[in-house]
Formats: sequence, structure tokens, C-alpha cells
Amino acid sequence: MLTFSFYYKNVAVHQHHHHHAHSDTSRMGVAFWLNFIFTIIEFIGGWLTNSVAIMADAVHDLGDTLSIGMAWVLAKLGKQQADETFTYGFKRLSLFGALINGGILIGGSIWVLTEALPRLMDPQMPMTEGMMVLAILGVVVNGAAAFKLHGGQTLNEKVLNWHLLEDMFGWVAVLIVAIVLHFFHFPILDPILSIGFTLFILFNVVRHVSQTLKLFLQATPDDDLQQKIKSGLLSLEEVKGLHHLHFWSLDGEHHVLTAHLVTHADLQPEKLKQLKQAIDAALTPFELAHTTIEIEMPGESCRDETTHEHSHNH
Repeated sequence: MLTFSFYYKNVAVHQHHHHHAHSDTSRMGVAFWLNFIFTIIEFIGGWLTNSVAIMADAVHDLGDTLSIGMAWVLAKLGKQQADETFTYGFKRLSLFGALINGGILIGGSIWVLTEALPRLMDPQMPMTEGMMVLAILGVVVNGAAAFKLHGGQTLNEKVLNWHLLEDMFGWVAVLIVAIVLHFFHFPILDPILSIGFTLFILFNVVRHVSQTLKLFLQATPDDDLQQKIKSGLLSLEEVKGLHHLHFWSLDGEHHVLTAHLVTHADLQPEKLKQLKQAIDAALTPFELAHTTIEIEMPGESCRDETTHEHSHNH
């Protein structure tokens, strides 16, 4: 039995991602250190001012600090080429990092809620002057970090930029509450704000963690895209059927496809070459990072199904 397999790599996509991997990581470095130092100040400030709203924002900033730190490290790691041990490279580390980050944020959010919920019944007045100073500092630091990442072209930098802008507006909210509390004795505003922040964080984190977990477990990254790829391959003149299609993602950006195509008739080398070129043209618009296609002639048994049956019988 003779089956034909070939490995397809979109050179333009490779060059595009190669350019991204070598983009300047210094912006992320500056943003990381700004956030890291400020997060420590926040936790201390939240404890000193007796404000759970500041503690809630400190947890939010901790999450962004971890995200920026991981993005920074991964941007450097991404420059390493795949080797014989890590044949797909190191991009999958970003999913692992996102899961760790999500776990820390969920734990931190639960801790803030255990602090804030009892205060709804017994509100305590925070130190408003300290809250205002920290809030102004928060607006400046997050604004500066967001401005630093604003010029970034990578997906990581763009996503982190939105997070930092969210944080900046969060601190604007803390500043407004601090000013209100300074002039009016209404201490319940502090736990209400912290619970609002925390539920917002939890909602987003749980959503991102569930998406990340699906990708980590090699689920299809995009059902519509998979259907378009399948339709594109089945529309080829020589192709009779398709099976063992596996479509998954290394990190949410770089997708991998493997499939077995069955032809209508036995193909001579020249016809087979034309089919491979047609498959190449059909897959190019999808910008896949790695693609392996096996071509089976009529009457040939599928190696994967034979292997599966053999292991099942044993």
C-alpha cells in the first residue's frame, strides 16, 4: 500500500509571526515594572486606608501584572526555534500561563469578597485622603503603562493595553467614591464598589479561563472556520471524501490542521502534484501555522483506522 503525505507551511504567515516574535519587548518590560511596583503599593495602601475597594483594584492590577510579565517572558521565549523535543516550539506556554493567571485571579477575587461582603452589614469608614492619593497614582501609573503599550502591534500588547485602560477607569471610580466619602459619611460605598469590581473581574476571568481550558484540551478554536476549511477541501475536483480532520490551536493564534483526503480515482504523479497545489491554494487564506494532509487512493485502507482497530482488539 502506498499513501502520499505532505507537510504544508504557509511561508508568508511564518514570516509574519517571525516578525512579531522579534518585535521590541521593552514596552512590555516598562509596563510590567510600573504595574508590579504599583500593585505592591496598592496592597499596602489598601490595608493602611482600610479600603476594600482599593484591595479589589489591587487584585485586578495583580492579574494585569502577571499577564504583562508572562507576555514579556513569552515574547522572549517565542524567539526560540522549535527543536527535536518541542517540535511545535514554545507558543503553547501562553495557554499554561493564562490558566495559572486565571487561577490566581479567581483566588484573589474570592478573598476580596470574603472581606467586602461582611462590611455591607457593618460598613467601616476608609481613610479618604489616602484613597484619593492612591487613586490619583493609579490613574497616572495605569495611564502611563497603557500609553507605553499603545504603539504595540502584537495581540498580547493590544489585549494588555485594553486591560490597563480598564484599570485606569477603575481608579477614576475609586477617586470619585473617595471624594464623595470625604464630604459625606456613607461608608457602605466602599464595599459596594469593591464587590462591583470583583464581580466584573470574576466574570471576565471565568470566561477567559473556560476559553483557555478548551484550547488547552485541543478543542476546535473556531467552529465556523473549521467548517469553511472542510468545505474548501471537499470542493476540490479530485476529492471524494474527508476524514480524521483535526483542527486545534497552539495558543489561540497559531492553528494546526491534519486531515485525510480520499480521491475519486488513482492519481498519477503529475495529477497528484496538481492536487497538492490545489490544496495549498484552498488552505492559504486560512493562514494556518502547521498543516499535514494525507492523500488516500480508492481501495486503500486508512492507516489510522487500522491502528485504532488493532489497539481495540488487543
